[in-house]
Amino acid sequence: MLTAHNELSTLSWSRTVCDTIDGKEVYRISLRNKEMTVGITNIGCAIMSIHTPDRTGLQKNIVAGFGKPEGYLRNPWYFGCVVGRVVNRIGGGRFDLEGRTVQLSMNDGNNHLHGGFGGLHTKIWDILKVIDDNGEVGVVFGYSSPDGEEGYPGKLDIQVKYCLNTDNQLKMEYSAQTDRKTPVNLSNHSYFNLSGFENPVITDHLLTIPADRYTEKDRNNLPTGQILPLTGTPLDCRAAVRIGDRVDKFPLDGGFDHNYVLETVHTGRQLPAAELVDPFSGRRLRVTTDRPGIQVYTANWWDGSVAGDHGTLFVRHGAVALETQAFPDSPNRPEFPDTILSPGDGYHTTTIFTFDSL
Repeated sequence: MLTAHNELSTLSWSRTVCDTIDGKEVYRISLRNKEMTVGITNIGCAIMSIHTPDRTGLQKNIVAGFGKPEGYLRNPWYFGCVVGRVVNRIGGGRFDLEGRTVQLSMNDGNNHLHGGFGGLHTKIWDILKVIDDNGEVGVVFGYSSPDGEEGYPGKLDIQVKYCLNTDNQLKMEYSAQTDRKTPVNLSNHSYFNLSGFENPVITDHLLTIPADRYTEKDRNNLPTGQILPLTGTPLDCRAAVRIGDRVDKFPLDGGFDHNYVLETVHTGRQLPAAELVDPFSGRRLRVTTDRPGIQVYTANWWDGSVAGDHGTLFVRHGAVALETQAFPDSPNRPEFPDTILSPGDGYHTTTIFTFDSL
């Protein structure tokens, strides 16, 4: 085990080799400050755990995940991982690019979802750097996705950086470069239950999304291309709503599974994207991002067949994912924010999770 500790900043990190798979070392990395601890593995860049205090100081792990890194080799619900090359769905698993039709794998009926069968969530990433300076501790992961992986054109070199600071902020930075035009839309797929799964469902959680529009979708969970106002719909969360009061309003989805429009022009500015509060424990999560959208998904199809690190079965509406992103099916929607990365252009985006208690 490698460890480092900064007495002045109360920040520390540790790295433990847990296994060797296909000749690559599998790690568990812990990032700590005075109040919280974040556990990460290089399988899928997955966030394994986030321990934060409630209003009395009691620490709980507030994300769904497995206790050992090996659990992430089979991760059908995408617990905590980085998803891509493109998060969310691409209709028919295909799109037109440079005068030809690109066909991707189809792992969601007739759709391509979250990068396909062998997406980034299945890869054992390299650890490029461990960070312990400027008031933060963190790790940089790297992976080179070869030309043709899951059907995507071009070799894509990706870096993901997680950093924890003394303000209880977990910053996630994604960067990429390509040698051919290819779509890129990366996100983290952590699921949050701020009770630490003491309550097995998040129906009492309060959710705020500062957006006044959303991308309409059809029965196949694909955008119609219309960006519609939220006013008068059960999706409107501009004022805090109790999740349990809304999940039954979406019978086809079984709950929230929608993309909210934060902005349609990429400005690179950090904007508020979501706030989640558990009124009983007092724990709060605030999300800011430079992405134009956020997908809210309330674990509508969890069926109690999987148990994680908490020792309890993950049941329907057991947690909520807040996936910052460009819009779904963007490669087929020229009216949506562009997700095509060209050679010589860098992809760079940042999302920040901030934790505290009320």
